[in-house]
Amino acid sequence: MRTMASFLCALQLCVVVLAAPAAPTYQVINKLQLGREGGWDYLTADSQARRLYISRGDFVMVVDLDTGKQVGRIADTPGVHGIAIAPELGRGFTSNGRSNTSTIFDLKTLKPLGQVQTGGNPDAIVYDPASRCVITLNGTGKDATVFRAATGEVVATIWIGGKPEFAAVDGHGKVYVNNEDASQVMEIDTRSMEVTDHWSIKPGESPTGLALDAEHHRVFSVCGNKLMTILDVATGNVTTVPIGQGADGAGYDPGTGLAFSSNGEGNVTVVREVRPGEFDVVQTAPTQRGARTMAIDLKTHNLYLPTALFGPAPRPTAAMPRPRPTTLRDSFVVVVMGAQAAARY
Repeated sequence: MRTMASFLCALQLCVVVLAAPAAPTYQVINKLQLGREGGWDYLTADSQARRLYISRGDFVMVVDLDTGKQVGRIADTPGVHGIAIAPELGRGFTSNGRSNTSTIFDLKTLKPLGQVQTGGNPDAIVYDPASRCVITLNGTGKDATVFRAATGEVVATIWIGGKPEFAAVDGHGKVYVNNEDASQVMEIDTRSMEVTDHWSIKPGESPTGLALDAEHHRVFSVCGNKLMTILDVATGNVTTVPIGQGADGAGYDPGTGLAFSSNGEGNVTVVREVRPGEFDVVQTAPTQRGARTMAIDLKTHNLYLPTALFGPAPRPTAAMPRPRPTTLRDSFVVVVMGAQAAARY
């Protein structure tokens, strides 16, 4: 009887696995030829307003998600890294790394409304709807600046104790931050305005991009040693899956249950939970070299990855021993990935 019962349990498990829907297959479906000079870093998709905000060095390029055309720009954002939006307030915010400021702008007109002084080299920036505050993660300051979205009033400076990289909010007053120096995920509570917990994500090292599955309390971090870590903040358990080289962006789509790593070597790693608490790579989808950050349109489930064409790197110098390759003039594009049958670019 035990043998028969074991057989039936195994058979039921196989039926469950076979009945699970297959993960969608992603491929390049478009390339938005946007040109213009300047570098890039993070980008943010506003799925409701159908806008894509792209950092471009000293300005933000604003693109219509449905047409793929540029519809505006936000000027005077020196060294801009990231963009956050507060739709209920009609305001957006940038993190300006070279001026140690955040620009507040009007979401309809894209006109600047003011600036907030932050800590040194603000990198990632997020809006927390629970507290209606904006948080900048300051790279050289090794801290976070918190200010009120409605007024720009700085209400707290929170010590991180290492270089903070990307961050995500759960909508209930918790902010999760990658600490690149310590290979940790930090938890900030926007009610007490302090770090309330932290977890090691080793064997992951030097985490950069971060995404959050708020419903299941999981933080996805992409790391410099070609691993994605999946942290369960309820238990502290960490699992890993392999990813590509040069990852700087991560994403999670609650509509599909898929997590993503955008890898600068020229591909996206697609990750799925295959069994409770167990994850696996279901696809490595080719993109384009240099496409290392990403945003997800939660309406269409498309991925957006900025990059360009590259020439040779300059000769190394003492000041710059590992110079980046030059970007070819007017070659900037945003690669669009979708789970569709045929390319149309």
